Amino acid sequence: MLDFKSIETFLWVVKLGSFRGAAARLNTTQPAISQRIAQLEREMGVKLLNRDHRVASPTPSGRQMMVYAEKLIGLRAAMMAEIGDRSAMRGVMRLGVAETIVHTWLPRLVKSVNELYPNLSLEIEVDITPNLTARLLGQEIELAFVVGPLSTSGVHNRVLADYPIGFLASPSLGLGRGPVTRAELARFPIITFPRKTRPYEVVREVFDRPELPPIRLHASASLATVIHMAVEGLGIAVIPAAIVENELADGRLQLLDTDLNIAPLTFTASWLASPDVVAVERVAELARQIAQSSLAVDAAVTARH
Repeated sequence: MLDFKSIETFLWVVKLGSFRGAAARLNTTQPAISQRIAQLEREMGVKLLNRDHRVASPTPSGRQMMVYAEKLIGLRAAMMAEIGDRSAMRGVMRLGVAETIVHTWLPRLVKSVNELYPNLSLEIEVDITPNLTARLLGQEIELAFVVGPLSTSGVHNRVLADYPIGFLASPSLGLGRGPVTRAELARFPIITFPRKTRPYEVVREVFDRPELPPIRLHASASLATVIHMAVEGLGIAVIPAAIVENELADGRLQLLDTDLNIAPLTFTASWLASPDVVAVERVAELARQIAQSSLAVDAAVTARH
């Protein structure tokens, strides 16, 4: 008798093109994947997959089977969403997170997921947006919190929050009194996000002026390093002010008054279209609610500084 486990296994082997990928996605072993596919083929009485090459591809019967597999898995997901108990949502969700989120509301999200979905585990990977995007498209993670929205076909985006970019410096630099011009800022090293990220390119363009000296632009993939360098007076950090709420509150950093306008960073929850995305969509919506709540608190704190 056909079961959902075998059908789901077949679906992921086809989507990922390999038994190894399906095993990783379903948190099991390759022999278990092979056994499920063999069982499904015996029950259907036809060959569903070509195994002649490194990539597993569907046979003509397998392509027909894929249509019904997506419908069945989608219906199961819809049924669970409508009438299932939250505790029935189980398994492992691989989550990619930009570091800005780590420094703001990620702990609250993890706590909420633990409370609402006790049988759902999170595997969290922290990286820059370009790398997380590549991993999402390679189906190595199911959900990404990144600078977005991602415009790639087949990707769904849900806006989480917009984070204003601020110029932040240690009081030791003596820049906290009155407006600071672009030329005055350019006298100091600028510390920001790593190369190949959108914020880095924006910051570089802001100071790419013929009347200014060559900018000393320090880039780091670690926001903790950026913050530490700014607190030590080694330069001006150009990052979301929400990240340094504590440093602003205790006076280790100041939000500089400048007429330079940098577009806020829009963060989205992004995931690939799939028949079974109920868990992903629920976590994405939970993240949106927490992000919006956190942003309101951060805005109130920043306004006082």
